Amino acid sequence: MRAAARSAFLLSLALVPASGALAADPARVLKVMLPTAETSFDPQFASDAASDTVISEVFEAMLDYDYLVRPVKLVPRTLEAMPVTPDGGRTWICRVKKGIFFTPDPAFGGKPRELTAADYAYTYRRVLDPKVKSPWLWLLEGRLAGAGEAIRAAQKAGRFDYEAPLAGLEVVDRYTLRIRLDAPDFRFPFVLAVPYLGAVAREVVERYGLDLGAHPVGTGAFRLAEYKRSTRMVLERNPGYRMDTYVPAGPVPAASQEIAAALKGKRLPLLDRVEVSVIEEAQSRWLAFRNGEIDLDALVPADLSGELLAGGKLRPELAAQGIHHEAAMRPNAWWVYFNMDDPLVGGYTPDKIALRRAIAMAYDAAEGLRVLQKGRGVLAQSLVPPGVAGYDPAWNFGAQTFDPVAARALLDRFGYKDRDGDGFRELPDGKPLVLERWSVPTSTQREADELWTRSMNAIGIRLAIRKDKLPELRKMARQGKIPFRADGWWADYPDAENFLQLLYGPNAGQENQARFRLPEYDRLYDQARALPDGPERTALFGRMQELMVAYAPMRLTVHTIDDHAWHARVRNYRAHPIRSFSFRYYDVSGPVAGR
Repeated sequence: MRAAARSAFLLSLALVPASGALAADPARVLKVMLPTAETSFDPQFASDAASDTVISEVFEAMLDYDYLVRPVKLVPRTLEAMPVTPDGGRTWICRVKKGIFFTPDPAFGGKPRELTAADYAYTYRRVLDPKVKSPWLWLLEGRLAGAGEAIRAAQKAGRFDYEAPLAGLEVVDRYTLRIRLDAPDFRFPFVLAVPYLGAVAREVVERYGLDLGAHPVGTGAFRLAEYKRSTRMVLERNPGYRMDTYVPAGPVPAASQEIAAALKGKRLPLLDRVEVSVIEEAQSRWLAFRNGEIDLDALVPADLSGELLAGGKLRPELAAQGIHHEAAMRPNAWWVYFNMDDPLVGGYTPDKIALRRAIAMAYDAAEGLRVLQKGRGVLAQSLVPPGVAGYDPAWNFGAQTFDPVAARALLDRFGYKDRDGDGFRELPDGKPLVLERWSVPTSTQREADELWTRSMNAIGIRLAIRKDKLPELRKMARQGKIPFRADGWWADYPDAENFLQLLYGPNAGQENQARFRLPEYDRLYDQARALPDGPERTALFGRMQELMVAYAPMRLTVHTIDDHAWHARVRNYRAHPIRSFSFRYYDVSGPVAGR
């Protein structure tokens, strides 16, 4: 490192008060909550919204989304400017800003550690490393030149060679990374904005090993100061964070212009400390918010929306208390999926397809929307939600067919009959038919269990309920150990591809939890990836979803509306269509010490 850069780094530390002093100022503390526990803070391993709360603030991807500009717009985060492509989208040149430093950690031996292009090259290699078991492999595999060969070599050797040349990753100089793809892809910048591709330092990974997920060290505006697994996380302002201000990269809607004005010229982040509590029970979360123990609830439980809203609007008595509300439909989709490798519900033969389709037809998603979501959403007609590129509002795949009579007839036709007269069907070979549904132990999911039990009883299928915490369920799902479960997806980037990859065969064991493998679907997916956004690509997405409905690896349910609520002391808050939180822009009432 050049002496000038090192001096600037040390000077930045000297000018910022110690983190303990920052934490002592209650006016600079924001308290938020999460409805589910985190999995890990290893960005290349985790993939859940709870873990993202810390990962997206501690680590930094190359790109980000502008906080207030709508429609959403990509902007540089650690790059000097947006990446450029000299050859029509096959090659992307990324230039990292100089003078960005990782937060101090013993792994660095007491020396300041600057972010370089090699750190991103190492991070992307980690995604490819089979031992990391990254659920984000689909972002690079089949895209990054040489990725497939590197993965196969690692599988054969039993280890990933981080030193071996990789055609898709060339560190041109200390701050320049040249990324080469197998084919032109103008959507690739979306990949560079996914928080789970935030840069990690090799020294930190090697120091903490399997415990890396509890020791996140990044270059972001915050660092993890306290951590009690599945209970509490505390983020503190990174004392060495670079000079960062907010300048909108495009038009800001009228409703957000006051926030833009408040942020103008302010050094980010404004908060000194963010305290995150995990509160899984909806009623407990709501009471904590109402009592002022929590400042911000970015996902008010649907089953308590009546406590927040009257006629779809904030209750007057809450508004009088200074509580604010925003309803937003962040692009999302929810479903129940079948494990296609499961001996009971999996498989591609007509009898297995009939079983899944009968189960799907027996469930009344409209009733689920009314009972479970309290009407805060719309029925999902496609896996691709409105508001993303590649969505067609004219799609009609029959995804919401509710017909118990037809379901019973289908089961009869394929030999699923009640042979012993106990009211429940057996398999065609006479063996017991018991469908296992896995869910989390919350009141909302208990209601969902009851709704599914009634639906299955109506067609003569016995349902067994199994329970575990969400992190465990996600782990089991990746391993293919769950036959039937509800899940959902919020957009990582605003494109249909981000949702349709959930059924892409090579992603089985990653985010394709249904483990759906259909050559025709995969062929269409690959074909669509090579096309620009437009009618031809959207038509391919439609054909893929026709296959989804025909083979029934999923039963689509809803696209939910998210209700955000916050107390008057919270400043600058605006729901973002892609990001769960954007802590570095938020503020709380009170003096801004030292600014």
